[in-house]
Amino acid sequence: MPADLADPTVPHSHPPASVKSLWRLRGYLRPHVPALVIMLMTSMTGVGVAIAIPLVIKALIDGPIEDHQASGILPLGLLVLGLGVLEAFLIWWRRWVQNKAVLAVETSMRRDLYQRLQELPMSFHSRWQSGQLLSRATTDLSAIRRFFGFGMLFLLVNITQVVVTTLVLLHMYWPLGLVVAATSAPIVWLSMRFEKRYVVISRDVQDQQGDLATLAEEGAVGIRVIKSFGRSPHVSAQYDAAARTLLETSVLKVRLSAKFWTFLEMIPNLAVVVVLLLGAIGVGRGALTPGELVAFITLMLSLVWPVASLGVILAMAQEAMTAAARVLEIYDMRPDIVSGTATAPHALGHLRFEHVDFTYPGSDTPVLRDVNLDLAPGETLALVGSTGSGKTSLTALVPRLYDVSGGRVTIDGVDVRDYSLVELRSLVATAFEEPTLFSMSARENLTLGRADATEDEIAEALEIAQAGFVHDLPWGLDTRIGEQGMSLSGGQRQRLALARAVLARPKVLVLDDTLSALDIHTEKLVEEALQRVLASTTGLVVAHRASTVLLADRVALLEGGTITHVGEHRHLLATVPAYRELLAADAEELEEQSA
Repeated sequence: MPADLADPTVPHSHPPASVKSLWRLRGYLRPHVPALVIMLMTSMTGVGVAIAIPLVIKALIDGPIEDHQASGILPLGLLVLGLGVLEAFLIWWRRWVQNKAVLAVETSMRRDLYQRLQELPMSFHSRWQSGQLLSRATTDLSAIRRFFGFGMLFLLVNITQVVVTTLVLLHMYWPLGLVVAATSAPIVWLSMRFEKRYVVISRDVQDQQGDLATLAEEGAVGIRVIKSFGRSPHVSAQYDAAARTLLETSVLKVRLSAKFWTFLEMIPNLAVVVVLLLGAIGVGRGALTPGELVAFITLMLSLVWPVASLGVILAMAQEAMTAAARVLEIYDMRPDIVSGTATAPHALGHLRFEHVDFTYPGSDTPVLRDVNLDLAPGETLALVGSTGSGKTSLTALVPRLYDVSGGRVTIDGVDVRDYSLVELRSLVATAFEEPTLFSMSARENLTLGRADATEDEIAEALEIAQAGFVHDLPWGLDTRIGEQGMSLSGGQRQRLALARAVLARPKVLVLDDTLSALDIHTEKLVEEALQRVLASTTGLVVAHRASTVLLADRVALLEGGTITHVGEHRHLLATVPAYRELLAADAEELEEQSA
């Protein structure tokens, strides 16, 4: 990431689009300065050639043609042809250099943005819509790339061409040169008005594109729920309404651009008419030669594109500035979870919660209050509590998906905030109730936490999680399981996620109700295998079933965000009514199995 972005500031809720936004991204251009210089010099040389061609034509008309000297026509004609070929070559060379450099800039920005998204904590991702992030990573970066590769260059080149050509015209015949120069006043005025309105509409369009992307993604990921409830028409209506809103805003944007470009093209054309009229009068009076008039008109016509393209370039610049402001919203987010530096070369897995308080960022309601737990190395603790008591929040503090609001969580006496994040998340592995699988092969999903796992270790993890079904897939472990693992059942996804956590061989294994989707027979097999794993690993298990509680050495009851009782499950079952009530459905089974 460029140094300009290394120290982000607190973002605005809607940062204004400005040149400053693009300026902060200048670091991405530095590695490509030689290519940019070549592009600029090539374009400037092209401008010089374009201006030279009419001047050679002037010499041709006022010289050999007017003097009826056929011998002088061929050299000047060949010179004009050569200049034309040179101009075409310069355009080709500039585009060839341009494409590689500009695409490399976009690639660098895309890589850094993705890396930044990975660095930002859960508190960020829980607030931001995925569609808005997708819009910034695709549409906005493309808008910045287009400006860096085309708009920025031609903004300089076209202004240079207009200024130099106008000076040449003033030198050739100043009355007509003044006519050309006078057209700049309405163009500047129109450009200023256009900029103020276009930036607002451009931001609205880009935000609405993000909203639409969110609806599209949610519709694809949640297709089973939508179909099962018969809500396809409702969801389609929501998407259609968002698409129509985007359409209306986009049409306003196009109308504004069309009016601006129409006036920009009309002004040069009016100037050409005036130049033709006054030039003809000048030739008639002898103030101009025919060659000078032809050269003047040719140069005048060469200004039509630079002036008319000003609207396109300004629109591109505004879109790029808006896009840069939106991308910088992500860069400017200061992570509230910062990596420490501590390592644990001989970790044992002694996990402690010391007077832990926790409140979700942006909320005033505490979820956990004065939680104290001590898990010795190799001990398994079952965490039991009613829905909403804070069990998942407590487990999320161990791998630092969130940080404590008070107190501390330690592993082997070291605050987890002091560990490097890479080290901490190699010590701790988590299997969630709602497992996340990626659109990659089963093998890649398994080895996500441990890329160097051997085939024997993979086989052992699959056996423990009773996930041998992967061998029955069309291409076995190399079968792509589809986005979110939607091609698998809920129980299969849970078992694959459990195998992934076991394969990581952590010192602390967190199981957040990981067995909830398993049938009774499979659950029993998984629990028997897990007992071997948990014998050598510190385990924190969120439990809702009596059978899961039996995996633990001790049980902690979480009520209202605090630990009220800790002990063996037989003792709690006999002495704590709240605990017995939570396991009422399985109480008899629990007593029989623990007898």
